[in-house]
Amino acid sequence: MELRIPFVILVATFVLVNGTMRFKPAYDVKFKPGLDEEIRQRQAENCDALMATRPELVAEIQSHQAVADQIIEYVMNGALKGKTYDEVHDLVDKHPVRFSGYQNLEDSIDYTLNRMENIHGLENVRGEQVLVPHWVRGEERAEMLAPWKKTLSILGLGTTIGTSTDGITGDVLVVISFEDLAAKQAQVPGKIVVFNQAWVDYSSGYIYRNQGASQASQYGAIASLIRSVAPFSLDTPHTGGQNYWSNVTHIPSACITIEDAELMYRLQQKGERITVSLKMLDYNLPLTTSRNVIGEIVGSSKPDEFVAVSGHIDSWDLGQGVMDDAGGCMISVMALAAIKALNLRPTRTLQTILWTSEEPGLWGVEDFVKQHMDILINYSAVFESDSGTFDPLGLDFAGSELAGCIVNEVLKLTASINTTTYQRFPSVSSDIGRLIDQGVPGLSLNNANDMYFWYHHTTADTITMADPIELDKGTALWAVSSFVLANLTEKLPRDPPAP
Repeated sequence: MELRIPFVILVATFVLVNGTMRFKPAYDVKFKPGLDEEIRQRQAENCDALMATRPELVAEIQSHQAVADQIIEYVMNGALKGKTYDEVHDLVDKHPVRFSGYQNLEDSIDYTLNRMENIHGLENVRGEQVLVPHWVRGEERAEMLAPWKKTLSILGLGTTIGTSTDGITGDVLVVISFEDLAAKQAQVPGKIVVFNQAWVDYSSGYIYRNQGASQASQYGAIASLIRSVAPFSLDTPHTGGQNYWSNVTHIPSACITIEDAELMYRLQQKGERITVSLKMLDYNLPLTTSRNVIGEIVGSSKPDEFVAVSGHIDSWDLGQGVMDDAGGCMISVMALAAIKALNLRPTRTLQTILWTSEEPGLWGVEDFVKQHMDILINYSAVFESDSGTFDPLGLDFAGSELAGCIVNEVLKLTASINTTTYQRFPSVSSDIGRLIDQGVPGLSLNNANDMYFWYHHTTADTITMADPIELDKGTALWAVSSFVLANLTEKLPRDPPAP
């Protein structure tokens, strides 16, 4: 089975501020195949050798086996059994569209703040204000008019401009890559460019969604349609963010299904003239205010040092955003709820953080880093689940080798639920990539998410996908590993800053 893990790269976001598009640096989640077995085995062997030189640290970690078993039993078979699933469906059934700038996102934040404080008894529960973008999806329609008529399923890409109310009609040029586009640039003016890029992985496909409109516009295209970035389709378009270059005309941009992209490519190969009509009444509004959600269990003797577990509470404006990312949010809430219910209090403060406005470009975590830069040195570790909450396998880690080997040792405490897989990477996950950049050790949920991109950013991301036992395992893994790291004598060691 090929695992997929996230890492982050810097991209550019352009947002509407007082009527003007402004540049905003941001990160977006990417995925690559996980480490092969040889590398994983070598990492494990290195950890065994390294930890053999730290017997006192190994003994301290192993001394937490009883409390780890207590947490696992409580979550998997005790009073919390099935409760994470209940929390997820209660959230998404009440607030299915938690999109940046929308009132429903703010209502979901109010709902979650109330439950964290008044139902689960977390401490210092609060929302920290963040300015976030507000893009609105209007009416969207597309139809192939020639060589024969067919309705096309489309979803506008985040921050796209709309067409006029009358829409646009144009002949289509299908290309399979940016290189193919450049080679055919003389054919582009006045055309609707359709990108039919092959699926290799999310990393290689994402760039077409992100840059397709600008790449096509520079040669004179009037719109761009991007093959959905996914390996599988049941005629389901996959939305996502896109960015305009500062030096090109902004043109409407939408995703289409794999089936329709391949159809138009075949028709073009057969010499057919393809004509499409497109109507998109999407638009951008000024920045508005949202909030990051934070709740705590205050540390017993080192309250100013932290271990945080997190997910992002916003979603796209379709489906219910369960896999992306209500599941990650609720395992983060319920991990602390379990620890609190068992009257456990670690040495350091445990935090649940639910990031806002991740989907438009990590606005919540960007603001958090700016507000709390002076205390990031006090974070021993930050966790994030943002690649699905399918069957948990273990943790992916970014940080120093010794810190990773400590995490590997902690994972052994969860052998009873088979979540001991450890992998180390330069960076992991989406939001917490910004914290990792500042030196904070980062951990991401490694789960059996081979089908993640079947549902990613579609109407199919609903509670139907969620499994109560898998969510319980995620909560148990989150609770055990975060509690132990928060309770160890020393913080996770960091590599020295680069010169």
